[in-house]
Amino acid sequence: MEANVVVEGGLANSRLALVKDSIVKIRSKVAEFPGKMKKVAEDDPRRIVHSFKVGLAITLVSSFYYFDHLYVGFGSSAMWAVVTVIVVIEFSVGATLGKGLNRGLATFLAGTLGFGAHHLANLPGQELQPILLGIFVFILAATVSFIRFFPRMKVRYDYGLLIFMLTFCLISVSGYRDEEVLEMAHKRVSTILIGGFTAIFVCIFICPVWAGEDLHNLVANNLEKLASFLEGFGDEYFRKSSEPESNKASLQVYKNILNSKQSEESLVSRRTS
Repeated sequence: MEANVVVEGGLANSRLALVKDSIVKIRSKVAEFPGKMKKVAEDDPRRIVHSFKVGLAITLVSSFYYFDHLYVGFGSSAMWAVVTVIVVIEFSVGATLGKGLNRGLATFLAGTLGFGAHHLANLPGQELQPILLGIFVFILAATVSFIRFFPRMKVRYDYGLLIFMLTFCLISVSGYRDEEVLEMAHKRVSTILIGGFTAIFVCIFICPVWAGEDLHNLVANNLEKLASFLEGFGDEYFRKSSEPESNKASLQVYKNILNSKQSEESLVSRRTS
């Protein structure tokens, strides 16, 4: 009996210790969070400005829901403007322009094709309409999915292809139950374009961040590091045995240059997108 009490007491103590450890870890994580936020802001203060820009853009397009005279014109389709701002706006101007143009062009083309597919499916009659719509959706989805495998399309236009397929399916499929297909397509395309233009306007005219400038600074910094490495390498190579060893830490800067390749490629894609 006493042995059981001792075992239960040991289990209770271990559980209590586990709970205390968990509480201590949570408190330490919470205490470290402000420091991490400060470090992220100090590394690049433009991140704070970008956060305010995103909040401003979403607030602007949300006015379609807050004001009655705007909501009457677009209805529930006004939510597409908010969604567009969230998915389009990026840190740099080039990335935002690339996403905005991809989404706007893909939405316009998909809306036109979706309305055309719905019109063609109506010609034979109501009995064949769902079959023809299913065929159109299958052909377009299969074609676009295959095109996404092309490397160039995957890198630069993958987002636009996804939006194109999504918009076409939404308009053509939902149009089967909705008689006002043209009006629905017009509202969705209009709100998406409004959201895209709002994101681009805020990104360009309020403290813009140019990827080309960041790329220039990164390349210049890498060239300085490379020059420092070559200078240190030359001194170390021609050092006489009687001379003291130089600081070899400067010879490790080449690793930073090699590790910056991914950052350079990302900046180049944002600059040319």
